[in-house]
Amino acid sequence: MFFTMSNEIIQPRVLKGFRDSLPEAEILRADLIETITKTYRSFGFVPIDTPVLEYTEILLRKSEGETEKQVFRFTDNGGRDVAMRFDLTVPFARFTAEHKSEIYFPFKRYHIAKVWRGEKPQAGRYREFYQCDIDTVGSDSAASDFEILSAIKATLEAIGIQKFKIHINHRGVFNRFLGALGVSEKSEDILRCVDKIAKVGKDEVKSELLSLTGGEEKAESILKYIAGGADFDATLSLIENMAGGEDSDTKRLREIRAMFDAAGISGAFVLNPSITRGLDYYTGIVFETFLDELPSIGSVCSGGRYDNLAGLYTKEKISGVGGSIGLDRLIAALSQLGLAQKKGSYLDAEIFCASLENLPSMQKAATALRALGVNVEVFPEPKKMAQQYALCEAKKIPWGIFVSESGAISLKNLETRDQSENLSAEEAAKIIKNR
Repeated sequence: MFFTMSNEIIQPRVLKGFRDSLPEAEILRADLIETITKTYRSFGFVPIDTPVLEYTEILLRKSEGETEKQVFRFTDNGGRDVAMRFDLTVPFARFTAEHKSEIYFPFKRYHIAKVWRGEKPQAGRYREFYQCDIDTVGSDSAASDFEILSAIKATLEAIGIQKFKIHINHRGVFNRFLGALGVSEKSEDILRCVDKIAKVGKDEVKSELLSLTGGEEKAESILKYIAGGADFDATLSLIENMAGGEDSDTKRLREIRAMFDAAGISGAFVLNPSITRGLDYYTGIVFETFLDELPSIGSVCSGGRYDNLAGLYTKEKISGVGGSIGLDRLIAALSQLGLAQKKGSYLDAEIFCASLENLPSMQKAATALRALGVNVEVFPEPKKMAQQYALCEAKKIPWGIFVSESGAISLKNLETRDQSENLSAEEAAKIIKNR
């Protein structure tokens, strides 16, 4: 504990881009994490954890430009160059290489934790935020790609979102196209440029492409490519032809499409050649997810295949594919759509305190009710009933309970004000749980 010898009061404040989370917001977050976790587990993913701090070379060896600028980096007390993780994928690649003899392949993990990026704060985006990741490593199968995409769809639906589209693409097709166009040496810059089209618009992207490619014809060709066709099949035919014909990458897209059709979930997916994902490590399928009713908030979930990422830390090639839900942006979207169910506590009932002498009976009733599956607390002191009712209103507690000296329960519906008298714990629990 730290003490100050000065009488001067320190102004309580948090850093820009960071925030405290009050109970109502944290309960919403916890409930969403519980739903996401349950869905991830239903697909066979298991939890892991990694440190917040990594050696900088671990995080940045494959990342340059904007990513490096956004990393929180410093020298620790031991003189080591360290950084805070900016996502959960790169640490997972390090984890896989370090523990490859201890895990089984294909290895399917989920990791829900905070990450840190020093980017400009905006609506739904902070410098400290949660990511909810799933990844499969050790398989280069189209089935693994499909499973990640299917799990993301199932998770959003479990949360209560029905109107959304998952936009997919394949970096391999785009790279082949850029090769045929003769601009392979500028591929990473072009990928990052194209990835911004939804944010900055076609005109600004074209201007940047002119600078990168050095010609109107090449810039127009790239714009035609990323515009795609009228539907999945038309788009696939267009980009395949522009990339030089069929190859393993377009075969992979057709395999995934066949699984969409077989599973009856094709309607949730769009083939969008402008989706490239700016991070360097993606090599295959990439995707981003947009809400139909709130496109302005951007992608709430993204990911892709990164066959060569773990190779930075091991000579053994380990294929991987994953997806990540940005929890804070998703919460911002749910709030705007009116889908965020806010509550002030997890309590079903509050036992009102009329006198300190009766606390043993109240605590006995509370213990019995909890054993029957009711979330309940005892108000700790005999304050005015108006104050006790106000607490229930603030916490959005639906039931109030009075306990007599004999242990009999009076149960009050705090919304309708209806009251049932002389109940046992079992009878009260049944009414509460059947509400």
